[in-house]
Amino acid sequence: DANPPLAGASYTTKVTLDSVEGGPSEEKFVYSPTAVDDGSKYDVMTIALGCFWGGELEYMRVPGVVGTAVGYTQGEKLDPTYKEVCSGTTGHTEAIQVIFDPEVASYQSLVSIGLERLGDSRTLLNQVGNDRGTQYRHGIYYHNDKQKEVAESIIGSYGEKCVTECKAAVKFYRAEDYHQQYLLKGGQSAKKNAKETIRCYG
Repeated sequence: DANPPLAGASYTTKVTLDSVEGGPSEEKFVYSPTAVDDGSKYDVMTIALGCFWGGELEYMRVPGVVGTAVGYTQGEKLDPTYKEVCSGTTGHTEAIQVIFDPEVASYQSLVSIGLERLGDSRTLLNQVGNDRGTQYRHGIYYHNDKQKEVAESIIGSYGEKCVTECKAAVKFYRAEDYHQQYLLKGGQSAKKNAKETIRCYG
């Protein structure tokens, strides 16, 4: 168990698998003008909020979110490493990919969570908090035109000073394993509706 107070603890339990549900198809992970109907009830969101550790943990706490990954997107370099992305030369930004049940957590609510998390950084170009560089630019990367419409509306609601970019989703490169669920592995709670302050640290 990675959640406090059992973080790091080992124990034995019995688990019964009641059912298995199919996740979103590969087609949902890239841009398509119309929403893909693949028979899965789950959808995909890609968003960049600066350093991806804190944003991922925030989304892990949201009811209806069933999976997250952090990685790199919107750049030219194929299969970039964290070190390469941090150099600012790849064109990529640190991003979070979220798999969610839209009947529990709407795309609109998830985008709003991200934009609220940015706070005053919404008005900063290539910067979130003290992190500066194109790799820390914030953006919403829509997977279909319905998502685009929602994202543009929410960005627009913050006025002209909001510089969050809005672009079609492209290839998302999953970051190295040690970055995945980094703050959870460091002992911070990812329980649904957890209210503890998220602390980012390296």
